[in-house]
Amino acid sequence: MDLPIRPRRLRASPALRALVRETTLSAGDFILPLFVSEKITAPVAVASMPGVFQFTEKALVEEAAGAFADGVPAVLLFGIPAHKDEQATQAYADDGVVQRAVRTLKKTVPELLIITDVCLCEFMSHGHCGVTTFDGDHARIANDASVELLAKTAVSHARAGADIVAPSDMMDGRIGALRRALDTAGFTDTPILSYAAKFASAFYGPFRDAAESAPTAGDRRTYQMDPANACEALREVALDIAEGADLVMVKPGLPYLDLVWRIKERFGLPTAAYHVSGEYAMLKTAAERGWLDEKACVLEQMLAFKRAGADLILTYYARQLALWLRG
Repeated sequence: MDLPIRPRRLRASPALRALVRETTLSAGDFILPLFVSEKITAPVAVASMPGVFQFTEKALVEEAAGAFADGVPAVLLFGIPAHKDEQATQAYADDGVVQRAVRTLKKTVPELLIITDVCLCEFMSHGHCGVTTFDGDHARIANDASVELLAKTAVSHARAGADIVAPSDMMDGRIGALRRALDTAGFTDTPILSYAAKFASAFYGPFRDAAESAPTAGDRRTYQMDPANACEALREVALDIAEGADLVMVKPGLPYLDLVWRIKERFGLPTAAYHVSGEYAMLKTAAERGWLDEKACVLEQMLAFKRAGADLILTYYARQLALWLRG
């Protein structure tokens, strides 16, 4: 006689549901992206990202310390310099905005993990992620010259005290170049979190407002990935791992959960997903208009990341999530 199978029995109460829950969230799963600017004297709200600010160095320290106290273990820093040029000189300057912020954070909140975004777009006068020439509205990236500057930037971040460097440029060969440069400079223990599968996404708009990094001409489709390509993403990840990446990232997050799953299953490295600015802004706007239950929707999305295989989630909701999960 067949026994009756009724999975619904285990859904009958909160206690039963908690007992058999397969996926859980904790504050330690999240990384908080933060923007530090040397152009401002007080925090500036980002209009397209409600609740997100450009911070002064002092305010950045207060925000990061508060997040750490709430249980968020790590922050990802983006810098906005007062001066930009065509060689992104402030990206790798020892007294650059990111380098100063890292030093101050390490003194003030020494146990906080500091991850630095290694890219040139915020520091280039034209807003592209590498050394660029223009043919009308077409931007042409000089790959090897860009990689050289990225390696200098990573070393300057490590010298300032960054715990992890995270190249987000999508240039060819940059992971190997960063690893060699870090090792040569004595930073053999500094891990690299590679934006290994970063797509040319329509969801980045609000971030470019926050980081003041929108290209002045052309676009980034010649170096960021085509959203249609999954096998190419797997090849990109494999290349980055072979060159020395210690952790890998998929960006954006929710539209690419299939790749989070495939990358984690195939490679087994610590895998991050970036819940990007557009995803955040949509939730915030819908919640402000009363269309969605913000807390319920955010928690559901975070569970989706974890269920797909993400070990780490970069999200502007990190601090709020830590408070929600604390109960």
